[in-house]
Amino acid sequence: MTPIIRAIDLVKRYPLPEDKSRTFAAVDGVSFEIFEREVYGILGPNGAGKTTTLEMLEGLNDIDGGSAFVDGIDVAKDPYSVKKVIGVQLQESEYFDKLNLIELLDLFGALYRRDIDAMELLARVHLTEKAKARPANLSGGQKQRFSIACALVNTPKILFLDEPTTGLDPQAKRRLWDLVTELNDAGMTIVLTTHNMEEAEFLCGRIAIMDHGRLVAEDTPESLILKHAPDPPEAPLHGNIEDVFLALTGHALRD
Repeated sequence: MTPIIRAIDLVKRYPLPEDKSRTFAAVDGVSFEIFEREVYGILGPNGAGKTTTLEMLEGLNDIDGGSAFVDGIDVAKDPYSVKKVIGVQLQESEYFDKLNLIELLDLFGALYRRDIDAMELLARVHLTEKAKARPANLSGGQKQRFSIACALVNTPKILFLDEPTTGLDPQAKRRLWDLVTELNDAGMTIVLTTHNMEEAEFLCGRIAIMDHGRLVAEDTPESLILKHAPDPPEAPLHGNIEDVFLALTGHALRD
């Protein structure tokens, strides 16, 4: 099977805050492959390099080393073409506060030169009753679902979600998980970052665990637990992904 995304020894470096003449690797030689119709999760604590990795795949951040291919497109050479096949939901999004949801979606459609059905997009994310509302009047979960509607305007093959449930209450979080599952069931490839172990186990067919800019493990949640969680042989799968992270890195996921 040909991967729809390939990351090969990706590197991103930034100047050290205390000494601009020196750099540190926020992403340090990360490689993985993602296949069509997969939900692939990148799990790790804040500062692990998750968002930076996504930004390089999306063409939003320069690649300092290695290479990335999205739907067969070399991201470094043709980031514009990459943007035609992906949808991106950022951790934080700002909108024109005088426009309602329908008007905003129509605006994004015009920017992509697409004739969209704004109400159909809102229906996909279960927000038709908020069609005439402004973003400022939405709850946290509704804002996240609307940001996904915006990411669907160009009918992407691949949807990138960067910590989509951060700050949401349990009910809003579960509703967004259901939305991600619906989109994947409809055939969309989804790549998400998270530091929520339950979220990764619930949504993802495979998980890459990152720590300090490196990929330390990658597999299905079940295989990661079986291989790395400190369970006795007579009671397999009694561990969880947090146990896996602790075993691989020596510190808890939320440290």
